[in-house]
Amino acid sequence: MSNSKEIKQKVNGPASIVDKLRFLNNQIVYLVLVIIVIGVAASVLNQNFLTLRNLLNIMQQISTLGILTMCMALLMISGGLDISIGNMTGLLAIIFARMLLTGKSIFLSVIVVLLLGLVFGFINGVIIAKSKVTPLIITLGMNYVFLGIALIVGGGRPQAITGQFQFLGQAKIGGIVPVAIIIFLLIFIFSFLLRKYTKYGRRLNAIGGNPLAAYLSGINVDLHIISIYALSGLIVGFTSLILISRLGMVQADVGANFALQALAAAIIGGITFEGGKGSLVGAFFGVLLLGILSNALNIVGVSSFTQTIVLGAIIVVATVISNIGKMRR
Repeated sequence: MSNSKEIKQKVNGPASIVDKLRFLNNQIVYLVLVIIVIGVAASVLNQNFLTLRNLLNIMQQISTLGILTMCMALLMISGGLDISIGNMTGLLAIIFARMLLTGKSIFLSVIVVLLLGLVFGFINGVIIAKSKVTPLIITLGMNYVFLGIALIVGGGRPQAITGQFQFLGQAKIGGIVPVAIIIFLLIFIFSFLLRKYTKYGRRLNAIGGNPLAAYLSGINVDLHIISIYALSGLIVGFTSLILISRLGMVQADVGANFALQALAAAIIGGITFEGGKGSLVGAFFGVLLLGILSNALNIVGVSSFTQTIVLGAIIVVATVISNIGKMRR
């Protein structure tokens, strides 16, 4: 009997240690550690890095990308993907600018942009759900469709609305916290709660993990796919309003790089292409890492070309880290 207890202790002892250290397999832990290291290093090189003003500036700069990252993360968790959200943002911003420049009211312009975002996302969702073609191909094609329409609507010229619509992108609560940050955090919280604590979110998770099993369990897979793309389009509408409000001027390709950057942030945060896996918190820290890294590299004078190389390297490393678990299995 004593021998069996000793054997159990030997077996359970290392296992308990493994359980205690299991949190180290969480990609969010690595992200937080990397963010801290970058923050400390940047503050040593430039004392202004860790000031409240600079940190709020970083958050404001990533607010647009952060919102799009939430869209991308929700879609990827549900087994989808949308490469068109960047140019969709540009198109909606161009439409908003053209409406204001032709004398339409801000209220009407905002409503039209949000409804169009909903419609654009709905169209993507219907095509993907009904055609059964991989979302990458469909949204890649729609990416060029949105860019082409934006070029036609804007006449290929920048559209400036300086001073007409500043609240979302430039106003600050209490003169300190930018409104754009508040909106970003609200959309992050909404996305997190939607995915984690609602039946709808759990069904999206099931669809991303195994669409056939989800269908056999009674979930209307097509309806959920269409609805999450429509919701994504609505959120993109808000993003376009923040973008044009902050910049005061837009051109057709203003969001050309947003989709790939949002995809990068989601991957860095641990979201995988497999669907059904990943964390919105991880995606949040992924976009935060990109913002802090970009700001730190700018402070130390690293060129934008080198920053692109660094971004690519981070994506590769993050993808490998997130795949370590499967390699071990």
